[in-house]
Amino acid sequence: MIDLRIVREDPDAVRQSQRTRGEDPSLVDALLEADAARRAAVGAADDLRAEQKALGKRIGKATPEERTELLAGASELADRVKAAEAAQNEADARLDAAHRALSNLVQDGAPAGGEDDFVTLETVGEPTAIENPKDHLELGEALGLIDMERGAKVSGARFYFLTGHGALLQLGMLQLAAQKAVANGFTMMIPPVLVRPEIMAGTGFLGAHASEIYHLEEDDLYLVGTSEVPLAGYHSGEILDLSAGPKRYAGWSSCFRREAGSYGKDTRGIIRVHQFDKVEMFVYCRPEDADAEHQRLLAWEREMLAAIDVPYRVIDVAGGDLGSSAARKFDCEAWLPTQNTYRELTSTSNCTTFQARRLGVRYRDENGKPKIAATLNGTLATTRWISAILENHQQPDGSVRVPEALVPFVGTDVLRPA
Repeated sequence: MIDLRIVREDPDAVRQSQRTRGEDPSLVDALLEADAARRAAVGAADDLRAEQKALGKRIGKATPEERTELLAGASELADRVKAAEAAQNEADARLDAAHRALSNLVQDGAPAGGEDDFVTLETVGEPTAIENPKDHLELGEALGLIDMERGAKVSGARFYFLTGHGALLQLGMLQLAAQKAVANGFTMMIPPVLVRPEIMAGTGFLGAHASEIYHLEEDDLYLVGTSEVPLAGYHSGEILDLSAGPKRYAGWSSCFRREAGSYGKDTRGIIRVHQFDKVEMFVYCRPEDADAEHQRLLAWEREMLAAIDVPYRVIDVAGGDLGSSAARKFDCEAWLPTQNTYRELTSTSNCTTFQARRLGVRYRDENGKPKIAATLNGTLATTRWISAILENHQQPDGSVRVPEALVPFVGTDVLRPA
């Protein structure tokens, strides 16, 4: 949730943020109305409780004759207090719902518009000219790395097996990412991949994109689409010590997404699948440190992309393509020769205090006063990277060169057809 004080003090800025996202600015007015109604309900309940307390003192000092009359009034007043408290609880619930309906405040400088309105910040590397390139699935099947047919037989469409050197390639990427994370001060984590509703909601994933999430109704648990979710919940309800700087975690997990509504879009191969593995960076820090930390996450992502040696571009994602919790997001998109375009490999988001406010994650400032922390996240490696590696490093004889940084993990420098 965004800071309610900002909504009260500068509602026009919040309305503009909603427009930048392509979302309804009238939600700001609905929140202000709910806030005013809640404050009025609290005031009315407080006044009645004060009146009840004063009456109690009068009854204690009253004569027997006076007490009978006062007790009758006390019973009526108790009913009024009870009704006022119920109205306050109802107003609290309406305020919470209106508050949660608003997405995070888009950071100044982020482009407006939708998916295609991003701004390219930098392009790194030149795509290699490849005559009649094969796509990653054709290469992966010929090299014995990917088995989509048996994945579908076992689990259905958009599931797959990574086999032989394909499995080693993924494990190598993730291990390289883990090593890089630890070298930069991250604590490695293997988190649970099933979370409670309040944790999923706290990270902002149960809003517009709830249809993407697998829900186990019998247990009321959700399968995570990223380890951002359990890592965000790791310190829920806690007060952190950030005096020595940000707390950085790197989560290695399987991730699950329904990919609802993406039929016909990148459905071939392993670009959009229902299950994949990922190493995700997650940071808790002071709000004033969040922008600098965002740039650090982006720099670490770029180092990983340099290690797999693929051409890519960095884009500033438009407001309409941000998740509800992100105030700013930078994506790194790798070149795919067979698609003649760039496809997302990494994403890093500054969520400011949005998630931490929902999850009750705080820190103490220099005066010892509890304040809401900021959270950030970023991809360090994931299954999708295999598509970019295979397509960009393919050779005329059908083999694929293994990036030098991954050779120790894969055990060979060239992948050849079986």
